[in-house]
Formats: sequence, structure tokens, C-alpha cells
Amino acid sequence: GAEGSTLMSYFSKNQIQALKPKITFSTLRDLQCPVLQSNDLQGKPEESCSTEELFEWLGAVLNQVSLDNKSSSFLSTYCCPEPNTVVEKAFLCTITGFIIPETIIQLLEQLCCYFSEPKLAYWLTLTVHGFADSPVSWRESEHGFHKGGENLYNFVIFRNLDYWLQMAVGTHDDCPP
Repeated sequence: GAEGSTLMSYFSKNQIQALKPKITFSTLRDLQCPVLQSNDLQGKPEESCSTEELFEWLGAVLNQVSLDNKSSSFLSTYCCPEPNTVVEKAFLCTITGFIIPETIIQLLEQLCCYFSEPKLAYWLTLTVHGFADSPVSWRESEHGFHKGGENLYNFVIFRNLDYWLQMAVGTHDDCPP
């Protein structure tokens, strides 16, 4: 009866709000960025940084950890790996919500278009996080939370459209092929 239709309208309104992704933009100024070469995953001293160094740096940037290695900091004495370069402006866009694979493919395509004009960036990244307490991870396997619930992958796309794909999962989780 009337209760059923009231409940339906309540849930449909609230579900729509829950499923609508939240988008935030921020500009990071004078950001120290690692120097990367698309064909050099291991990095070379004084030439480029490795994939591991980039992944660690990206974690610090996304969590807004200071990169200036101050001994007085109780949070972190992390500093940007060498070699690095200072970027006057870096744009960070965060989309939070339930996002389907097709949307991620669209985002990747849009990001690749960014290199067409103007050619300012040498590389850009797209990081996709699963929820830490998600019930499944890769290959439809159960997702073990354990310590941190790691469950993410990261694309690094270069100006020549080469790319790196980095993946991180918890200790007891299946890794994709």
C-alpha cells in the first residue's frame, strides 16, 4: 500500500544520491615530480626514477604528505626521489563513488587526448582504488582486509602514449594474470 510506495520513493532518492560520484579538483603548486623515462622501468642514477619510486611518491602526493624532508616533521621525512623537477602547476582530480570499468576507459581516453594540445605534461597518472573493505578483489576472489586492504591499480601514461600499469593487492589476495 502507501507504506510500500513511500519506502520505494525514499530508497530511489537516496540511492541516486549515493551512486552519484563526488568530484573534487585541486591545484598543486611548485610540486617536485620524479623524472621518468617510459622505456626505463628500473630507473637510472641521475637520469630517471624507477616505477617503485614513482609509486611511493604518488602515495605521498595523494595523501598530501609534505615532500620537503623536514626533520621536525612528526608525520614524514619523505622527500621526492632523484632526479626530480619542479612543476609549476599540477592538477589533481579525485572522483569518489561507484565507478564502472567503462567509465574508467572513458577517463583514460580523455586523459590521452590531453597530450594532443597543449603538450605541457610529459606524463600523467590515473589511479583506481577499490574500497579497502570491498568483499571481492581480482578474479572474483574474496578480498582479505588484514592490515591495509590494499586494492588498487595505477596507469602512468606518457606523451608518446606508452604506459605503465602498476597493481597493488593485499598479501593474501589473488593478483590478476
